[in-house]
Amino acid sequence: MNRYFSAPSAAILFAATTLAGTACLAQASTATSKETRMTQHIKGSFDVKLTPQTSPGKPADTVPGRMSIDKQFNGELDAHSVGEMLAAMGNVKGSAGYVAIEQVTGKLQGRSGTFVLQHTGTMNRGAAQLSVTVVPDSGTGELTGLEGSMKIDIVDGKHFYEFDYTLP
Repeated sequence: MNRYFSAPSAAILFAATTLAGTACLAQASTATSKETRMTQHIKGSFDVKLTPQTSPGKPADTVPGRMSIDKQFNGELDAHSVGEMLAAMGNVKGSAGYVAIEQVTGKLQGRSGTFVLQHTGTMNRGAAQLSVTVVPDSGTGELTGLEGSMKIDIVDGKHFYEFDYTLP
């Protein structure tokens, strides 16, 4: 078995990580100012398209596998995101990892702006762990100062999110 996987396999890792039902909610960021912030909790769904990417002059199975992300969030996060994911498999079945960055543009409970999400996912012999957090100070417009974390689940092939966040 190839130690690493090609870009198409990255989609399988992404699905397997979340299908395993062990995607975890990252620790919420703490406020750096003295103001009191109330954590908001929202839920919704999203559609995602992962497209294998190759680098000029490199074979498709080059490590790490690379995918583009095109996502549409629905619900109280009404937004579109684009990003990239890198992933690789280990030598043991069920072991792999991925990282991703995506820029989200739209409205969060009616507030307009952009922010960046950072993903870190691992599978250790089938045991999955996922952290999706807002990159500090990445919020713009009415989302300036956004802090938070997101949980992702896949149920019956449908994608869902839970987002805990604070805004000034």
